[in-house]
Amino acid sequence: MKLREALTLLAANPHAEMDLARVALLLARDAYPHLQPRRYLAKIERLADAVRPRLTGSLAARTAALSEFLFEECGFTGNTHHYYDPRNSYLNKVLDRQVGLPITLSLVAMAVGERAGLKVVGVGLPGHFIAKAVEGDEAILFDPFHGGQFLDADACEELIRTITGQPFELTPEALAPAAPGAIVARMLHNLKTAYVTAQAYMQAARVTHRLTQLLPHDPAQHRDLGVLLVQAGRFGRAINPLRRYLSARPTAADANDVQNYLTRALVEVSRWN
Repeated sequence: MKLREALTLLAANPHAEMDLARVALLLARDAYPHLQPRRYLAKIERLADAVRPRLTGSLAARTAALSEFLFEECGFTGNTHHYYDPRNSYLNKVLDRQVGLPITLSLVAMAVGERAGLKVVGVGLPGHFIAKAVEGDEAILFDPFHGGQFLDADACEELIRTITGQPFELTPEALAPAAPGAIVARMLHNLKTAYVTAQAYMQAARVTHRLTQLLPHDPAQHRDLGVLLVQAGRFGRAINPLRRYLSARPTAADANDVQNYLTRALVEVSRWN
């Protein structure tokens, strides 16, 4: 399956079953055109083969064994010093460098755990992504960004309050497994933020184009794509997404600002003729 096909499928059904590790590697190929997903999927398989014999006993014991293997022996860790480095969001680079963001490290745990016989799902808490090992009605929460440490309800609430600076009360809904579409969207949003922060507007536009494929009915993504293309000097390509946003949201609070970007793009394109 090609990336566009996967995004189209997730756009129609965010809960569609698919290999998220493979999708993440296809996303990474936008930035690394010569990337070979099979090579990295094979690496994940080798990690799973190595940890599988250790996954015995209770769910807590198996989760602890997976965490110890990935985050102590293999050395996967959160990149606290360069959090907005785009490489933290690309699964191939996370596997190469053993550093990443909460969501990509959780994805490593999910992919390795699944292949080794332990079901691990992602949980998208506000401002921080964690993982959850599940078996029947039992669940173990753990934090791949912080060494795989186990989390109870109180620890989750304190973690999110510390990160966001806002009150947070854990609910069953907050702990629900993140849908594949939501996970891919969150990864793309992380990349978008990283590139915008670095003023790498063409790269940010490339990622936002993928967001328009995943979230085709979200006018804000088309607006952002158009604005980023103007900032990158790609005026001709900016016109249609800017027009699409203004058509969908003609009375939006930022409509005048978006119109200014569209006018600028049209003026620049007119100079070519």
